[in-house]
Amino acid sequence: MQILVDAEPAPISLDPARTALIIIDMQRDFLEPGGFGETLGNDVSRLTPAIAPCRRVLDASRAHGLLVIHTREGHRPDLSDAPLAKVQRGLPSLRIGDPGPMGRILIRGEAGHDIIAALTPAPGEPVIDKPGKGAFYQTDLELMLRNRGIDTLLVCGVTTEVCVNTTVREANDRGYRCVVLGDCCGSYFPEFHEAGLAMIKAQGGIFGWVSSSQAVLRAIGA
Repeated sequence: MQILVDAEPAPISLDPARTALIIIDMQRDFLEPGGFGETLGNDVSRLTPAIAPCRRVLDASRAHGLLVIHTREGHRPDLSDAPLAKVQRGLPSLRIGDPGPMGRILIRGEAGHDIIAALTPAPGEPVIDKPGKGAFYQTDLELMLRNRGIDTLLVCGVTTEVCVNTTVREANDRGYRCVVLGDCCGSYFPEFHEAGLAMIKAQGGIFGWVSSSQAVLRAIGA
């Protein structure tokens, strides 16, 4: 069964059985005070508007049997998978691995590394732990998608210009069609959010399509 989703630069037809919803890095360390995002000097409240649309798409995807995958960026407790250039960059108030209000910053297993309560993975939903920006880098995401026969990704998460864009570009090079749901994504910088979406859909959709939660919900409901 094919459904038609309104999108830019043009509507896209997709088969729900071959489509996965991927929710990128909706973690406490990025969305809540005291986490990694705030240590970099960002206003984490700017990511909050993406939560409710993500939840609506997540509920609909579960109800209609779409494969749902969550990702988390973070590192091993010994930081053996954290490049020194990443750990030492900039002048944050706390660096990766330092103790913070939600445990060690951006470390797997700590409270801050967890996905926010509103989007908690359901039992059986895969969670990809990644050490970098892209969800394909040093993970088994591609193997999971190939094994399920997935060819299209509905992409949500944070931040638009960093982990979302990186994952979409990685997916594009691997032959996947990506539909980024703009209102389900967020950035600490509104201008970067808009630019990130514009780059994806430019030149006839050079990296993919940009749509919205409402468009997907309408298509799935129809």
